[in-house]
Amino acid sequence: MKKFMFVLLLAAGAHAQSAGDVQKMLVAEAAKVRALGSDPEIVAAVKAQNAKRVPLDTIKKLDAQWTSGKAAALVKQTTTGACADRLRLLTAGGRYNETFVMDDRGALVCATARTSDYWQGDEAKFEQAYSGGLGNVFIDRPKYDDSASASIAQISVPVMENGKAIGAITVGLSIR
Repeated sequence: MKKFMFVLLLAAGAHAQSAGDVQKMLVAEAAKVRALGSDPEIVAAVKAQNAKRVPLDTIKKLDAQWTSGKAAALVKQTTTGACADRLRLLTAGGRYNETFVMDDRGALVCATARTSDYWQGDEAKFEQAYSGGLGNVFIDRPKYDDSASASIAQISVPVMENGKAIGAITVGLSIR
């Protein structure tokens, strides 16, 4: 069974829920999110992007363009199309503020909305969920997220194929 990695810290008095209640809710939600990581359409989209073998230097250049607001075509490509539409369908009606899928290097494959950056490969959400191809569940501490404009806890799970992580998916769960 895969390890669950949790980092749960709440600002004192910021929420009416206890840390224990929030932890239970996040663990239950993580179990639901795992199903997203094995959805056939999501797996196919990650496999297709992985097959391109885009060099990390190119990914970092795209990230710099993305964060500087000079990647409108890439943003549109990432937030529209079959993969993004599938994410919206799978997460409709939930408390998710954002959902995005990453390839085996941490570059975005698709997203339900524009994220603050394109390359997630240097962040714990990707590193822990992908885990060198082993795959883990990672729940980050609740915090305010600028790109989602809300207090969220990010839950990240591996995108799996044949028992191996080929990418990762992150959902931003609204925390009240």
